Amino acid sequence: MTTQTSVHDPRVIVALDYPTAEAALAMASRLNPAQCRVKVGKELFTAAGPALVERLVGMGYGVFLDLKYHDIPNTVASACRVAAGLGVWMMNVHASGGSVMMRAAREAIENLPQRPLLIAVTVLTSMGADDLREIGCADAPAVMVERLAALAENSGMDGVVCSAQEATALRRSRGKSFRLVTPGIRLPDAAADDQKRVLTPQAAVAAGADYLVIGRPITKAQDPLKVLAQITASLA
Repeated sequence: MTTQTSVHDPRVIVALDYPTAEAALAMASRLNPAQCRVKVGKELFTAAGPALVERLVGMGYGVFLDLKYHDIPNTVASACRVAAGLGVWMMNVHASGGSVMMRAAREAIENLPQRPLLIAVTVLTSMGADDLREIGCADAPAVMVERLAALAENSGMDGVVCSAQEATALRRSRGKSFRLVTPGIRLPDAAADDQKRVLTPQAAVAAGADYLVIGRPITKAQDPLKVLAQITASLA
């Protein structure tokens, strides 16, 4: 059994945060699967369903199915098994679902000839210390991220979603093979929008990030492929 890889391993994952399949496919047609992967999240998946994922896979894209499964172990395991059948490159669960849930998810896809990468969400990049306190967590975001990342690795996850600001500490504690996927990436002088813990692409990679989830800085650009090429060149 191997995880899904390719000759090219683009670091940029473009977030297709659109309400319709037509809009998402229009953006995908302006990009290049040799230079990026794409993310399908809750809004787009709810609107367009598995068929859209399969179309993107058919276009040659590695698809990160970002549905953040968090439920009882059997339900999450079944969902991961079905998602893997769509040919996705990577998918995720919430680490806060616990070790039993994460292990069940991993076991559900373990024997596939080419299984997707399975990663866990630590603390959402939109959340700061005040937000954690509001839900009863007194720990600082960085402390909570470290605890959940350790739990994820011990539960068989391939890596975690985390803020790029936590990447250095996680790379040090979790080692080289543990994948770090970082949203909240913004270009220099760009607005942070609804993210609270952000870094530039170059700073994120320097901190230890493997993959960068970038949405609006690319998808709202007049020439998305040009911006993607500039980001990729800056990371070389």
